[in-house]
Amino acid sequence: MHTPLIALPLKNLLNSYTEPAILLDKDFFIHGYNDAYIHEYGSVSMTESHKCYEISHSFSKPCDQEGESCPMFSCMESGRAHKMMHVHVTSRGREYVEVEMRPIAGDDGNPEYFLEILKPSHIAQAMPSPVGLVGMSEPFNHMIDMIRRVAPSRVSVFLSGASGTGKEVVARAIHDSSDRSDKPFVPVECSGLTETLFESELFGHEKGAFTGAYLKKRGLVEAAHGGTLFLDEIGDVPLPLQVKLLRLLETKTYRNVGSVDTLHTDFRLISATNQDLGAMVEAGTFRLDLYYRISVFPIHIPSLSERKKDIPLLVETLLQRMEGFRNNGITPRAIKALENYHFPGNIRELLNFLERALLLAENEPIDLKHLPQVCRDLSTDGAMEDRQEETILTLREVERRYIKQVLAQSQEDRKNLAERLGVSERTLYRKIEEAHMIDGMDDPE
Repeated sequence: MHTPLIALPLKNLLNSYTEPAILLDKDFFIHGYNDAYIHEYGSVSMTESHKCYEISHSFSKPCDQEGESCPMFSCMESGRAHKMMHVHVTSRGREYVEVEMRPIAGDDGNPEYFLEILKPSHIAQAMPSPVGLVGMSEPFNHMIDMIRRVAPSRVSVFLSGASGTGKEVVARAIHDSSDRSDKPFVPVECSGLTETLFESELFGHEKGAFTGAYLKKRGLVEAAHGGTLFLDEIGDVPLPLQVKLLRLLETKTYRNVGSVDTLHTDFRLISATNQDLGAMVEAGTFRLDLYYRISVFPIHIPSLSERKKDIPLLVETLLQRMEGFRNNGITPRAIKALENYHFPGNIRELLNFLERALLLAENEPIDLKHLPQVCRDLSTDGAMEDRQEETILTLREVERRYIKQVLAQSQEDRKNLAERLGVSERTLYRKIEEAHMIDGMDDPE
């Protein structure tokens, strides 16, 4: 005789899932969990009422009120299952988790309960890590969610972002999360190479193919067979070679330089640039058909100014990764100064600041005085230190420092900046010139 389904213990039903799973109601209260959840995250006392965001995130309010997306709300709106990346608090610290929320309808057909299935993710880390992507901010989480979606597929990925944002690290994370992770990841720097040299590097060449080709050379396309080919700064590929690159992507065939034999290859393409390829297409410097071929799945890599919430975590991570330096930590006011800076050079610039600061700090924690002046000028504490050193400043000095601070903070053009300051563009230029700050700036119109 079968046990009626309604009489089965809830835990038995949840244990039919091999991954951690919990049952929630629409008010976020937890009604049960399976053994896999206990093994991964620990047990939750059912003698008291607990809400999912209290246990998973240590929040006092639902995720959407804490600046994060809530999968339950997406389920309520659509009535369908929904997946997203979340950072959960575990006994090991903060970890990324792929959350799948499945709605369970009530008698009226509307979602009444929700089954939350949790799958640990290793795409990124929410704590300092010796390798890989690290962050927790909303723009970073969105990027990680895009990586989660595209990594298992074989479509071409196009990474766009400013210089220094870590495009190669993102490309490697996609590769490591794919079914090609045990195969080669081959990065190709497309900038700075002549047309002949680039073709030889990419496709390889035969002995005697050109002057200086004393030996046969295997190309990077062949080296990437079965794995991932990452073309960094693809906007710098010479126009004549774009035709051959397009043929490679469309037919998966190529020829070594100096050979008539057609070779076959199999790789997953990831390309990246900090240039506006759309504008290059309009200008005729980048092929439209190649642009469509490489940009099947675009991912925007946020700049450091877009993810300032991540700066403390990135600082701790970068300090731990530096070899040959004594790391004595960093003071809160130094962190605050870094958060106030806009970092046009992104993570690469932050790393530069920290390496310099470690050398200056020697055996003490990194403090405000060890950071570049451009950071100190944006810090209230730095201004206080300056006032302690010079009790009374001349008005000219105050103006000079303020102009320097505005230029460091603002990325506007000079005309708009002058309007905001209430002076003419010529007056602003004169004051910049007086402050000896015109290096690297455009000439006045």
